[in-house]
Order: sequence, then C-alpha cells, then structure tokens
Amino acid sequence: MTALFALATSLLWGLADFGGGLLTRRMPALTVVVASQSIATVVLGAIVVATGAWSEAGPQLWFAVAAGLVGPVAMLAFYKALALGPMGVVSPLGSLGVAVPVGVGLVLGERPGLLQFAGIAVAVVGVVLAGGPQFKGAPVQRQAVLLTLLAAFGFGAVMALIAEASTNLTGLFLALFVQRVTNVFAGGTALYAAVRRGTEAPPKVSPAALPALAFVGLADVAANGTYSLAAQTGPVTVAAVLASLYPVVTALAARGILSERLRGVQAAGAGLALVGTVLLATG
Repeated sequence: MTALFALATSLLWGLADFGGGLLTRRMPALTVVVASQSIATVVLGAIVVATGAWSEAGPQLWFAVAAGLVGPVAMLAFYKALALGPMGVVSPLGSLGVAVPVGVGLVLGERPGLLQFAGIAVAVVGVVLAGGPQFKGAPVQRQAVLLTLLAAFGFGAVMALIAEASTNLTGLFLALFVQRVTNVFAGGTALYAAVRRGTEAPPKVSPAALPALAFVGLADVAANGTYSLAAQTGPVTVAAVLASLYPVVTALAARGILSERLRGVQAAGAGLALVGTVLLATG
C-alpha cells in the first residue's frame, strides 16, 4: 500500500504542477496559489463537517499549521520558476526536496534494505534526468534554479510535517483542512501586502479559469493526503522517494498536451525512475 499511495502522490503532484505552471503564464503566481488553495479549503471544510473530523483535534495539528505556513512560500517560488522556465530546470530540481523527509526517516532510525537503497539512488537520478536538465547560464535560468531550490526545500519540509499531523483518515481530513486554512491566510496576507505596495495587481480571476484552479488546488491537497497515508503505512524513506517521481508525470503531460518532445536524456530518466520504483517496491 505504501508504494500505491506514494505513486498516486506522484501522479497528483505532477498533474497539479503542470496545471499550475500553465496558469502562472496567464495570471500572477500568488493569485494562482491563493485562489486554488481557497477552493480546496472550501471542499475540505465540507468534508470535515460531513465526517465529524473536528473530534480528532489535538496538538499534532501544529504540524499542519507549520506545513501551511511553509507551503505557500514553496508553491509561490515553484510557480514563479515554472513561469520563468524552462521546465527542464524547474521540474527535476523541484524533486530534490525529497532529501528532507528521507533524512528525517534515517534520523528516526529507518534503515532500508540493500535493494531499496539501490532503488532510492536510481530513482533520484532518474527523476533529475527526466526533466532534461539544462544549465546554459542565462540569467533567467539561474533565477529559476534558485527559486526551484527554495521550493524544493519547502516541499520536502511540508512532506515531513504533514506526515506527522494525523494518525487516521478522519484526522487526516482535519489536518489537511487546517493546513489549507493556514495556506490561504498566509498567501492572502502576502497578496494583500503586495497589492498595497503596488508590486502586485489586484487579483482578477475569470470564471473560465475556475475549473483549472479547482483542479490544481484539489490535486495538490489530494497528493498531500495520499503521501501522508503512504508515510503511515510504510517507511518514510521509501514513500518520499516514490512520491518524488512527479517530474516524470509533468514531463509526460507536457509531451501529451503541449506536444513538447522528450529528449533522449528525459526518456532515459523516465526509464531509470521506473527501474528505481521496481527496486523500491520489491525491496
């Protein structure tokens, strides 16, 4: 089940990142973050009320609050990097945040077997290559790299924090709701301050963009949920690496929807990621 939940996380994150990257080419990144997370918050609020998840409130929700504060910073940096492009820089480097939860798992005493260690190494290399990394030295590309590394650390921290925020399914609904409320509060505050300073235009969201924003927000929150379940049902080191395969999904979505051609290094990376997945699942 750990592998299944973690791979579902990769699928959801990969599609959410692809959708978010497209949206930020048409509207400010901060508006995309706040609008998409607001929609997810409303849906999660309804689920919390329907399931009676309020009964699961406890000190562990502070982990969700922390994840909610870190998340908008990481998402904003990542979406801005996606808008700057190229995805060959942003997508693979964004997955390097896997080092945070993997490191936490190792500190807590997890010791993967030999095959799993090999799988981790192969999968991480595959993920980096799957984005077809390009480092030409252009100023925009350097800015994209810096933003993506900031996002990667933030994503890794969110993965580690949300895994500690609940112990059962209803508690997970509440933790995700608290995380999203915090996301919207933090992102909304930043957006308000930016508008007041004149560095950001007042947010305008057309009705035509709402379905895409809803998809991005709900896919992202669902990915956090499946990752939490993966981390609870098996080793965090395995769950985190399998969940980090989302750049492969992003690259394939760009190929299928935008007709972007996969370079040889990307195809090789996707193959290595698959090999690493098999090693992790069988180890």
